[in-house]
Amino acid sequence: MVVGIALLLWAGWHNLRERRLAMQKAQESRVVLTPSQGDQGDQSDSDEPHLRGKAAPAFTLTTLDGKKVSLSDYKGRAVLVNFWATWCGPCKIEMPWFEEFEKQYAAQGFEILGVADDVDAGKDAIAKVAQKTGVTYPILLADGKVEKAYGGIDVLPMSFYVDRNGVVVEQTAGLGSKDEIEAHIKKALASGATATATAAGGQ
Repeated sequence: MVVGIALLLWAGWHNLRERRLAMQKAQESRVVLTPSQGDQGDQSDSDEPHLRGKAAPAFTLTTLDGKKVSLSDYKGRAVLVNFWATWCGPCKIEMPWFEEFEKQYAAQGFEILGVADDVDAGKDAIAKVAQKTGVTYPILLADGKVEKAYGGIDVLPMSFYVDRNGVVVEQTAGLGSKDEIEAHIKKALASGATATATAAGGQ
């Protein structure tokens, strides 16, 4: 019996050690390109906040030039909420893509809100990166609360695609391909549009 208990304790300790090592490896590779979710199945879902299919948490944040912006200001439009930081290489790769897609899909009611997750870097440094990457969409300063509301931002970039009804239809961690990003944008636009059309048809 004592041997059995000892074996159980050893197995528990061994599992804990393995999990810690796995977590360390994940931390070290947090900025590495994230594999597409299709290949990961349920595994990727367990590592990210479960907001897909739920209402996007409301927030009011300040832009670089001091204006207050709320998610509710964009009601009826599809919105991409993108968390990024000045030190994040993959973020700087996708930001020009976002700018391109916003121009392309603006007429259909698509908007982007970039949330700078490293406010400590200072407004000037954040503005410089935004300018260098060529983005003109609003850059908001994270306040510590918005990160928690969105499930804790452990990986950057982190993006939430919100449809016209305010529901998160897709969320991604890490850098995806340009085609994947466009597909998610189309999904957000179509999802909201379908729901709106159905509601209008029922009246």
